[in-house]
Amino acid sequence: MQSAPTRPEPVKAERLLDVRGIKKHFPITKGFLKRTVGYVRAVDDVDLYINKGETLALVGESGCGKTTLGRCILQAIKPTAGEVYFTTRKNDKVNLVDLPYDRLRVVRRDMQMIFQDPYASLNPRMTTLNIIAEPLICHNLMRGNELRGYVGELMDTVGLNPYHLERYPHAFSGGQRQRIGIARALATKPRFLVCDEAVSALDVSVQAQILNLLMDLQERMELSYLFISHDLGVVSHISDRVGVMYVGHIVELADTPTLFDKPMHPYTQALLSAKPVADPRRKSRRIMLEGEVANPSKLPEGCPFHPRCRDVMPECKTVKPQWREVEPEHFVACHRAQKG
Repeated sequence: MQSAPTRPEPVKAERLLDVRGIKKHFPITKGFLKRTVGYVRAVDDVDLYINKGETLALVGESGCGKTTLGRCILQAIKPTAGEVYFTTRKNDKVNLVDLPYDRLRVVRRDMQMIFQDPYASLNPRMTTLNIIAEPLICHNLMRGNELRGYVGELMDTVGLNPYHLERYPHAFSGGQRQRIGIARALATKPRFLVCDEAVSALDVSVQAQILNLLMDLQERMELSYLFISHDLGVVSHISDRVGVMYVGHIVELADTPTLFDKPMHPYTQALLSAKPVADPRRKSRRIMLEGEVANPSKLPEGCPFHPRCRDVMPECKTVKPQWREVEPEHFVACHRAQKG
């Protein structure tokens, strides 16, 4: 994959999104009366922030809570607890969790999502015109000839031919369908996008095209991204900062060069050791984790990662590590890392 283009450093970081103590626990029911017998802690006490014009990537194993966290931030599903502060286009800082539906509907114009599967996320019975125009109609922003002209402009922006407005999703390739999804997400001129595995279903060559498109759109439209991915190569290409999740917790968060060059959490170190290196002369130093991923409905006492950690200490088995800033803008939840 080509190296990422050099980005100008922001003069002053301005906070767009501030997530504090967000939790999402799904009840486990049993019996005819659906009695609650426990909870799956999909997201458990997560803190993070995203600056304007920034890309924050989330990485981790399948089922660690990345997508659930993204949906909680957008209020697609209501979190169990916590606060999500978002700066609107009027520069008002609002807590999305407490907003009534009518105000949340207005704010949602500024927040959109790009889904993983470009075919499953598009209605096969709707034309490209209707798919991209739907959010504009829902928010009563545009209709008639003005709407059709604007949708054509959006298709041109994402690299599609406006001549194909009346085509259905099945007539496009996977990469073209994802471009339609991106155009739909851009229709309301949002400020924040959640990209949920936005390139994982695409061929590698098409991935590079979509990534470069997202980066170009970010620069032109001043967008901020929460980029959810398994692919560390993609993450290193597109992100400004990276958060690493493990069973509902963010265990490490730092800017991309720091995290890749100096990972502090043992789980982050194991993930990065699995990244392929395009150099046959370099010997692989893969860190193999033993045991199974912790059960989110019955987490172990202390650090959730301690049963698989090769650097485990006695206190790891009894005391949950605190989320701390061990270096400027480098946060980690690990007893050993915090001791230096």
